Order: sequence, then structure tokens, then C-alpha cells
Amino acid sequence: MTPVTNSNPDMFRQAMTCFASGVTAVTTREVGVPSGLIATSVCSLSIDPATVLVCVNKTASAHDVILRTKFFAVNLLSAEQTPVAKHFSSSRGADRFDKGLWKDGATGSPTLIDAVVVFDCNLIAVHDGYTHSILVGQVQSVVVNEDIATDCLLWHRHGFAQSSSSPV
Repeated sequence: MTPVTNSNPDMFRQAMTCFASGVTAVTTREVGVPSGLIATSVCSLSIDPATVLVCVNKTASAHDVILRTKFFAVNLLSAEQTPVAKHFSSSRGADRFDKGLWKDGATGSPTLIDAVVVFDCNLIAVHDGYTHSILVGQVQSVVVNEDIATDCLLWHRHGFAQSSSSPV
């Protein structure tokens, strides 16, 4: 197969689907109303202080809510939580929280009780990322659910997949 070197937006979008990324529910709460989105552009930034990066589309309904509240939680989903991810993606507003068991985290953000990992963060910086905002969150608390299935839910080639718990 001959490699394609085209750099148009559709080719770039297609190429990015080759990256397998963890599926997270990024959540916040404003005046008692939960808000959130599914995000796959999440990574660690620093250990000291503990910080994470989350890239959020500026058109996402939770984008401005996170900017106003200045806090959010990153909930890493397990493969068994595919129904939660699908419901979260297809619902709007507070209806997204109808599936799964949620409780308030340290910042007041909704956290998924049986997520693989939860990072509860204060928003400390926002950077322009063209169509997205790059959010920097300082981690206030971390929950690691070691008893939860170890296969993380992934987004790969326009669909959900799961990681293998067997090391390479």
C-alpha cells in the first residue's frame, strides 16, 4: 500500500482515528446541575504538582460550564461501562447522568463510583487550542478502583474497543 501524504482536514481526522485513546467522562456541577462530556484527549501533565490536560471542544455544552465553575472531574471508564459512555454521548444536559452511579467528588464534580480512575481537579489554566480549549487541572483527589475490571474503554477507528489486561 502506498502511503498517503495529504494533509487536508478529512485526512487528518481519519489519521487521528488510528490512535487508541482512553474514554473519559469529564464532569462538573453548576448550581446543583451536573454537566459533562465524553473526552478522549486527556493526559498527565506533571506529577509535582499533580496536573492533567483535557482538550474540550469549545462548542461542547459543558465547555463554558467548566470555565465558570473552575473545577471538573475526569472519570476513566472501563470496557464494562460502554453503555454509560453511549448514553452519555447520546443524551443532553443532566440526563447524561441517568446511567451509572454518581457521587460528588472533593470539588463537587460528579464522579462515577465504579470508574477505573477518577481525577477530581481545580481548573488552573486554559489555553487556546483553535477549535478546542486546553484545560489544565490541578488534581485535588485521585481514586483508583483496583477491584474494577482492568480493561479500559478505548475509542479507536470510530468505535469503542477495550484494552488487553495482558502485558506485552
